[in-house]
Amino acid sequence: MSPTFLRRWVMTEPGAPLRPVDSDLPTPDPGQALVQVAGCGVCHTDLGFYYEGVRTRAPMPLALGHEVAGRIVATGEGVTTQVGAAVVVPAVLPCGTCPTCLIGDGTMCPHQFMPGNDGHGGFATHLLVPAAGLCVVPMPADQSDASAIGGADVTLRQLSVLADAASTAYQSVLRSGLQPGGTAVVIGAGGVGIYAIQLAAALGARVVAIDVDDARLATASELGASLTLNARGDGRALSKAVKAFHKESSIAAGNRVFECSGNAAGQELAFGLLGAAGVLMVVGYTTDKVTLRLSRLMALDATARGNWGCLPRYYPELLQMVLDGRIAVAPLVREFPLSEVQQVLEAVKAHAIAERPVLVPGL
Repeated sequence: MSPTFLRRWVMTEPGAPLRPVDSDLPTPDPGQALVQVAGCGVCHTDLGFYYEGVRTRAPMPLALGHEVAGRIVATGEGVTTQVGAAVVVPAVLPCGTCPTCLIGDGTMCPHQFMPGNDGHGGFATHLLVPAAGLCVVPMPADQSDASAIGGADVTLRQLSVLADAASTAYQSVLRSGLQPGGTAVVIGAGGVGIYAIQLAAALGARVVAIDVDDARLATASELGASLTLNARGDGRALSKAVKAFHKESSIAAGNRVFECSGNAAGQELAFGLLGAAGVLMVVGYTTDKVTLRLSRLMALDATARGNWGCLPRYYPELLQMVLDGRIAVAPLVREFPLSEVQQVLEAVKAHAIAERPVLVPGL
């Protein structure tokens, strides 16, 4: 039975205990949809807002959470997506009509809506979002959010990680220009990196996974990495191993390096592993400063680029890859009751949860 009220777990100030706040269900404005949350992933960005003082664009009190999948329970005027539809809510929802969007840079749309940043997010039973750009999941309106979708080994709850972790990796791989037979070097095999590894392998690239956690590296090997390296080892030996691996590629130059660790050491390592005509995609985020010799980009004729979110148009093809079984999601997530959000944030900060936590209202 659908809840008749809205409960949010809101942040009142960085580090302060989250507070449950109940209210009536809101009525969507024109162009909006009210989504009942099936699951909401917990991302490192949430920790940045909550623990590190990274400023949100909306004022507090604010419910965090930007990895959301759920059901549309009400729509405003002009929305064509049906009530009852299952959807993944992109972490970055551009307006789609401004000059920035029209030239293809929608993830930098000045009018974008990011749940848990520009407005209340998915640490809640429901959230209001712009309806344009929602990714519809092909499943019956009466199917349980906890049951497998079609023949795929994934549920609507678990698909919440497509909103950011998987989709951010997907756009990064697309933007990098990675080609079949090329070399992908993924620094950090965690929440985002494990999807970059799978997606690069699915594209036909040869993948190197680098992390400090042997368990993560074992998972990376199972999901597509041809070579795994622990970054705690000798740095020169690691660099030699990556170069030797790349020499076996059918593409002589232009390795693609994906920095997904979100720490200073990972960013410095990623920059150092960039080869001739290579491309560095900065996917992870840290507030720490790093020291780099930018002339290396000139000398190697290389490129460094950041990646913020993922354009909504890429979600349907990514969703299909998951439903086809080409990209694994279910083994990489772990569900928790939404009421345990405080404990989950603390556990993620302490690196005590190996999987991607998904908060489930009513669990």
